[in-house]
Parts: sequence; structure tokens; C-alpha cells
Amino acid sequence: MDTLSLFFTASLLAFGLYWFICILGSAEQKGKSALHLSGGSISADNVGDKYNQYRSFFRRPKEIETADKVPAFVDTFYNLVTDIYEWGWGQSFHFSPSLPGRSHRDATRAHEEFAVDLLNVSPGSRILDAGCGVGGPMRAIASHSGARVVGITINEYQVSRARLHNKKAGLDKQCEVVCGNFLHMPFDESSFDGAYSIEATCHAPELEEVYSDIYRVLKPGALYVSYEWVTTELYRGDNPEHVEIIQGIERGDALPGLRSYDQISEIARKVGFEVLKEQDLAKAPAGPWWSRLKMGRIAYWRNHVVVTVLAWLRIAPKGVVDVHEMLFKTADYLTRGGETGIFTPMHMILCRKPEEAATH
Repeated sequence: MDTLSLFFTASLLAFGLYWFICILGSAEQKGKSALHLSGGSISADNVGDKYNQYRSFFRRPKEIETADKVPAFVDTFYNLVTDIYEWGWGQSFHFSPSLPGRSHRDATRAHEEFAVDLLNVSPGSRILDAGCGVGGPMRAIASHSGARVVGITINEYQVSRARLHNKKAGLDKQCEVVCGNFLHMPFDESSFDGAYSIEATCHAPELEEVYSDIYRVLKPGALYVSYEWVTTELYRGDNPEHVEIIQGIERGDALPGLRSYDQISEIARKVGFEVLKEQDLAKAPAGPWWSRLKMGRIAYWRNHVVVTVLAWLRIAPKGVVDVHEMLFKTADYLTRGGETGIFTPMHMILCRKPEEAATH
């Protein structure tokens, strides 16, 4: 091969790799560049060790059932997965029912707007996002409602990402992000006009603890809506396949243990809430929320090749390959959970703090 042909071939390969990684983007929409994948607040050299530490929690299940162990467990998880989620999924780390003729992005936005519409808040109201991630729902809700949104996440890296996105969107005056534990929030009692959680409280070791603190910071008469990850009435604990699916979801999503659908309203009432409405938003006529996972299978394989190549080139931390493989396997468990109907990530509960409520 002469020099010109060699140069042409090398240039073509280089352009192909650049297109594959930088232009083609992620599984569903371009988010964070693949060239900047990291382990969050974890140094590149320690990503592999932290991944092994995360996996070890499930070899010692009693540890993740205790409240003092769970914050570090969840924090480690989100250091490991936040960049991959942004790159391969987007800035809203949750599912939504598919809508005929509309994109996944539109369906996601509609799901978020529905949550704040239930709160019936007016522009300028101060509302809480309990478990805000990098703030995708926060920004959509702030734009839609005109409310001032205060988000809390346990992960410092997510705080920095959310603030960056808020500023880019021109919403940094309307959206505030705080690093903290939603079991013990650094907010005054009766200081919010409403609150929501979108697929976040599943990380709490005891749902009563997070509901109790949300109750504390709400003003009397204010509403709270949550989308909960739960097992449905179809789940059978004596069915080995059901158990395998649910345990796979728990392992791959930093869950100390999924709750049953029939526990949610009972816990809400126990802390003092009035339960106004409860509904599984995944049930018909809603379209399957897991369709996005199935449609992205080829893209996930492509992304795994990208991650592997970047790790081999030492552009991405080596442990990111293991994390991406874990998430790929988890996507299969989530799909099976949706197809069998034994799991839903959108069990909606709408609650109100009574007007005459005493603060806990």
C-alpha cells in the first residue's frame, strides 16, 4: 500500500471513530460526550475498586438494610452511573409511558409536567424535588409551572452537573440544587408549597423516613406526588423467575429492597398524609414504558463497544466497562419486569398535608 492510500485509509478510520463516538452520540439522544465519561467524584484509578465495593453490598444484604449504610451505597452508585446515564439516556433519569406518535423526549416531558400539574401550584411557588439527580425533571417542571424548584440529591457530582445544566438552560435563578440526604433534609419545617419525587424514594431503606421528612417541610394544605418503584399485585414471592427479575433490578439500581404496591398508601397515612389518589400510571391505556429499553438494544451494544475502546485507550476509566455491562443486564431485568407486569416504576400517589397538621 503506497503512502497516499495508507494516509487515506487511516484518515477514514479516524473519521469513522470520531463519528461513532462524538457525532452519533448516545443510545437515544446526544447528552454528555463519550469522551468525557468518568466515575463522578471517584478518581479514574479507583472506579474499578468502587464498582467492586458497590457489588459487595449485595453479598452482605443485611448491611444495605440499615439506614446508616444506604447513603454511601447510593452515593457510590450515582458516582458510577451518572455520566453513563446522561450519555445514553438523557438528563431525566426515569421512565415514562410511551405515547403514540410522540418521541421518548416528549413522553418524558409529559410525564414530568403531569406530576407538577397534580400539585396545583402557581408561578412563584416554592416546591421541592426530593431526589433530583442532574435536574432534568426540575428544569421541565420549572419551565412548565413557573414555580421555584429546590432539588436535593445525595451525590455531590450530580449537584455540580445539575447546576451546570440549570445555568445553560437559563434557569439557575429559578432552580436551586442542594447536596443532602432526603431522610434528613436541611430545610425548615413548613417551608414548601408542594413537593414531588420521580422514581427516587425507592433508594430509601425505610419509606416512612423520607415521607416523614417531606411531610415536615411542607406547608399545611400542600400537596405531594411521588412516582414509586414497586412490585405489583402480579408478583409472587414463591415464583423463582419473579424473584430473579426483582433481585436483578435491585442489584442494578442501588435498591435496598423493592416495596409492594399495597404498602405505599399505608406508609403515607402513617406519617400523617391524606391520600387523595393512587394509580399505576403504567397500566392501560398507557403505552409500555419499557419499549425504550427494547428499542435501544443495538445502541447499547454499540455504546458498549465505544466504552470498551475508550477504556482500552485509557480515555475512560477501566471500571466504566463493568458499570456499563451491569446497566445493560439491568435493562433486561427491567424489561422482563415490565413485560410480566410484576414491576412498575410509576406507581403514583398524591397526598396532602392536612390544613390543621402538627409538624412531626
